[in-house]
Amino acid sequence: MDTSAEHPLRYALVNELHARPSPRLTAPTTVVYLAFKEPRDAANRDRARDAAHLTDLSRRHGAPMPDISAGHHMTRLGRYELRWESHTEFVTYAAFTEGLPQRPFDPAVAAVFPDDWQQSAPGRRIAAVMVQVDFLPDDPADIQPKLAEWFVRDSTTAVWVVDEAAIVAGDFRIDPAGWMRFALFVRRDVGPGRVGRIVQRILELETYRAMSMLGLGRARQLTAQLNALDPELNEIVQGMGGENRSPETTLNSLLSVSGKLEAAAAEHDFRFGATAAYEAIVMDRIRVLRETRFAGRQMLTEFMARRYAPAMRTVKSAEKRLNVMLDRSERAGELLRTSVDVQRSEQNQLIMKRMDRRADLQLRLQHTVEGLSVVAISYYALGLAGYAIAPIAHELGVDKGVMIALLTPLVILGVWLAMRRIKARLHQDGDDHH
Repeated sequence: MDTSAEHPLRYALVNELHARPSPRLTAPTTVVYLAFKEPRDAANRDRARDAAHLTDLSRRHGAPMPDISAGHHMTRLGRYELRWESHTEFVTYAAFTEGLPQRPFDPAVAAVFPDDWQQSAPGRRIAAVMVQVDFLPDDPADIQPKLAEWFVRDSTTAVWVVDEAAIVAGDFRIDPAGWMRFALFVRRDVGPGRVGRIVQRILELETYRAMSMLGLGRARQLTAQLNALDPELNEIVQGMGGENRSPETTLNSLLSVSGKLEAAAAEHDFRFGATAAYEAIVMDRIRVLRETRFAGRQMLTEFMARRYAPAMRTVKSAEKRLNVMLDRSERAGELLRTSVDVQRSEQNQLIMKRMDRRADLQLRLQHTVEGLSVVAISYYALGLAGYAIAPIAHELGVDKGVMIALLTPLVILGVWLAMRRIKARLHQDGDDHH
């Protein structure tokens, strides 16, 4: 087949749809599940360490060395089937084995994941789940004593799922051995594919619930920061109209608060975005289970509405408050810039008025100087003219003083006209240069 017309990613994208199929399980089965997440910057973690951790587990059980280039791996570890998956922020290990332990939810079945191996993980456990899959009795009410023995009554959820094909029960609590327990009772005619999908939804529900609630701790830290910054921002905004505080001082204070808010936004933006995405997955997994009430028991949606939804609202509230304060600081900056621009405009107007007055004074002074210059030049010109006309006045028999008196207006007029001509020529030369 000619593949020259194919997009280079077409086959990879299609294969991704089938890369992580749900397990095929038959009752009775025990599932042991772990999810590890590095405490900080897990999205940018060194994934080679995850591969080395998986390789160590395979070596302990004598299994073939894993190939994790696709981000997932399936193998057998003795009597267990292992499924490993790498996600954006965490890695998961799911081990499935046929049969149930003699003691319900016996921690010994988790020996497939040795304690020292768990301690050496690159990250820390964010989820540890044990699921027991058993057949549903002919009378579903017969499971009630088991639920009372295994789970805390106030927290227990027990629901029909997938068109009453099975019952899922759990209390979302961690037992003394560190495991969260879920029980799945399936009808005998339910196929292994459907059983595997139900188990997969349970594991994903708990994992993404845990991941989404990481945002709650961040939200509480952020709320404490915002409680400290809010009065500062209010004081800055309220003091902007006062005359006792200089714009420079106000600007420095505003920059300090805005910088802290921007730093908080950069620090928490990824976690809040991830929390929203994980919350959506949690609600989607509950919806896919298509739960209906069993024996008047608490439903998953009811449990989440009472215990989980408030935590998510807290995260959203903190994120919204941060965005509001960022907007307020931005508006305060705009108001401060406007105030500074108005003050600068007023200062510029005062400067222009002063320059106009100075120019007027200079013009008056220039006119005065020009007048004095005309007088001075005329005086010296008449003095020189006196020497020139003395012989002429003597020949004509006219008094020298009379001749000078007659010449004085003409000399003054000539000097004045000459200076005007020089001044006009200077102005013309200046305009030509510009």
